[in-house]
Amino acid sequence: MHELLSSSPLALVLLMAVLGLLVGSFLNVVGYRLPVMMERRWQLDCAELNSSSPPSDVEPYNLTVPRSACPACGHNITAIENIPVLSYLFLRGKCRGCGVKISLQYPIVEAITGLLSAFIAWQFGYSWQTIGAVFFTWALIALTVIDLKKQLLPDSITLPLLWAGLIINLGQVFTDTQSSILGAVFGYLSLWSVYHIFRLLTGKEGMGYGDFKLLAALGAWLGWQALPIIIILSSLVGAVVGITMIALKHQQQGQPIPFGPFLAAAGWLAMIWGKQITDAYLRFSGLA
Repeated sequence: MHELLSSSPLALVLLMAVLGLLVGSFLNVVGYRLPVMMERRWQLDCAELNSSSPPSDVEPYNLTVPRSACPACGHNITAIENIPVLSYLFLRGKCRGCGVKISLQYPIVEAITGLLSAFIAWQFGYSWQTIGAVFFTWALIALTVIDLKKQLLPDSITLPLLWAGLIINLGQVFTDTQSSILGAVFGYLSLWSVYHIFRLLTGKEGMGYGDFKLLAALGAWLGWQALPIIIILSSLVGAVVGITMIALKHQQQGQPIPFGPFLAAAGWLAMIWGKQITDAYLRFSGLA
């Protein structure tokens, strides 16, 4: 297998595409269940603080238990109904038990995860960069799904992602160790400073602490040099999307828009084309 993957780029790309599809199916589970798990944990913590007894008949609920089921009728999803993308097409986007429409989120997340995983294998080849980049990508997809649905960036993903960036760059996979550490520090402090300045000026909170941790994680993976382009790209795309949604009346003015997906997208683009984007910007601005 080692010789095949190292000598055949096509085999590596196909393997990563299939693996990405399977992981995408799992990321849908993470996106749905992790916020519920966190809410249950908060409820138990509140019960302990109030010196009340937590309910003893609570069924186990985590990323593997119980089995996936239709939220409308409780129909258990069989293995044949859980094949990424194909099962959705075969079922015509409807539950086999009750006929209720299945959210398009599921095949979209699966397809995007498969495509991005395959692209990374094609971009970096048989290398440690591919291994690191696919895990980086999977974590960003999970965070994007959760933030879009719940406006939440869980510490259980952002903090391990940050530490993973620091550890992988001990081997200088994406950047050197010093740049990785400074990237984590400056990434956190930059948005932390913006948050507090905005709150002092307006009395409102412009973003959550999860955004600080995510940018710190991106800095740990890509180095402090990538932070300016990540901040510029995410802010620009976020502003365009926000204005467009308000203009189309899909979003009310003053209603918060999750910033995590824009950071995640900008971070991924910076990982793949960061240098080219920076060079193009410098030429366009006349600074180079």
